[in-house]
Amino acid sequence: MASIVEQIKQPIQGEMKLFEKKFYESMQSKVPLLDKVTRFIVTTKGKQMRPMFVFLTAKLVGEVNDKTYRAASMIELIHTATLVHDDVVDESFKRRNFFSINALWKNKIAVLVGDYLLSKSVLLSTDHKDYDLLAVISRTIREMSEGELLQLEKARKLDITEEVYYEIIRQKTATLIAACCEAGVLSNSADEQLAEKMKRFGTYTGMAFQIKDDLFDYLSSNIIGKPVGIDIKEQKMTLPLIYTLKNTNETDRKRYFETIKRYNNHPKRVKELIEYVKKFGGLDYAIGVMKEYQEKAKAILNEFPDSEAKKSLHLMLDYVIERKL
Repeated sequence: MASIVEQIKQPIQGEMKLFEKKFYESMQSKVPLLDKVTRFIVTTKGKQMRPMFVFLTAKLVGEVNDKTYRAASMIELIHTATLVHDDVVDESFKRRNFFSINALWKNKIAVLVGDYLLSKSVLLSTDHKDYDLLAVISRTIREMSEGELLQLEKARKLDITEEVYYEIIRQKTATLIAACCEAGVLSNSADEQLAEKMKRFGTYTGMAFQIKDDLFDYLSSNIIGKPVGIDIKEQKMTLPLIYTLKNTNETDRKRYFETIKRYNNHPKRVKELIEYVKKFGGLDYAIGVMKEYQEKAKAILNEFPDSEAKKSLHLMLDYVIERKL
């Protein structure tokens, strides 16, 4: 039986194959070092979920065309640039079980490569006068940067409320998936209301995606690639933790704030906090919120007539909250 990702790709198999070629072309440069790095990026690519959103959304409202390919390439260029920069910020030397760019070529080159990829995404839109797509990607780059900085600012004081958490994950994660869906529509139609509707669909999907990612911090490490408790060790306040600390008694709140502030590298204290969050219902609460976002996204999708693209987007929504990685 085909995997869920293969099933999602079914209506856009040809488009995804051609996209790989166009994406590589969009990164090419006359600088040999840059070409060496971009070849490495292409060979270590992930599932390419974001271009899939672009193509499926385009097919939901019309047909895939040259502008759709440019939109998908712009989104993937931004996504790749942010991953390269994230690895530098997080001092991470592994990405998808490969060495990261900063591990192989050091931080200076990694930062410059990330900057180059961002500039290519902008040029791809201006060179073809796709000013509607330029507005989308410019806003997306700004919001992703703001989300990262807001999280860093709040992490210093550990004073993230549930509302601030939602704003951080909307900007950090959901805004890029929203851009995929908005760009997919814009590549095919001038209907701004339709583009806005699919942007909301992408936002809800992205919110569910990030909450699922945060839940991995509390799950067994033999199921996933992310080590258990890594967010706590990095003092990242995620929804299960925010809910638990907000609703627990004062004594336990003080103890567990102390764990995050001063004992975040003590395995025993971190494990104790993880177990407390599970017992208190923090995971159940976060799962409930995640499913609410999923249902909001499904409600928008159900307004469209049945099609293979719609079916794949429903599968994508299920995959977002059921994935093991």
